Amino acid sequence: MISKNQLKLLRALGQKKQRKAHGLFLVQGEKNVLELANSDLNVEHVFATEEFLAEHGTELANFECIEASLDDLTKASTLVSNNAAIAVVQIPQVEKPKAQGLMIALDGVSDPGNLGTIIRVADWYGIKHIVASTDCADPYNPKTISATMGSFGRVTVSQLDLPNYLENANLPVYGAFLEGESVHKTEFAAEGILLMGSESHGIREQAAKFVTDKITIPAFGGAESLNVAMATGIILDNLRRQHS
Repeated sequence: MISKNQLKLLRALGQKKQRKAHGLFLVQGEKNVLELANSDLNVEHVFATEEFLAEHGTELANFECIEASLDDLTKASTLVSNNAAIAVVQIPQVEKPKAQGLMIALDGVSDPGNLGTIIRVADWYGIKHIVASTDCADPYNPKTISATMGSFGRVTVSQLDLPNYLENANLPVYGAFLEGESVHKTEFAAEGILLMGSESHGIREQAAKFVTDKITIPAFGGAESLNVAMATGIILDNLRRQHS
């Protein structure tokens, strides 16, 4: 059964400061926990209900599993539902990725749900690396991990000095702005960086000066703006269509 100290740790890992101190993060929900079996991440423990462990014993064979009641897991979880399994995972040492291939860069995207969805979108379009400004949402926030729907194990996020990275990238930088060339008419290179800003501030000046191509998604209705994750998907689809 789950101990009081283990329950205390699970609750603590909901906070960024505690994740940093312990070097650990939470993976919650049945689907996301099962995704760990196909990842290179180091799993410390899996806490799960008797039913979940019995049903998925084969996938979880390499992990140290601890049976816990649904009531205890619900108390420890940040999720409203889907609390049958929670894993404690080591935060990986992520090397700053070389500027190559197709990448996403994020400037000030502070909502963890948006970041998680962008990670999921990146995975769908075969993008392995996201570089993010230091004030972006924490990639190991439980909300971020949940929103990735399992993609957290295949896409790395490096938080770094974004303007400095873009300055030294030696790749075209496609910046999403309200004014720019339509993505329907842009000729995208096969390799490049798609730079997205937050919905409230857009791409800030420090990063904007390294944009080589300003692009926009043309609007056909009256909406003021698009969700940043949705906009990322639309632009990537136009780009991939040219280089599939």
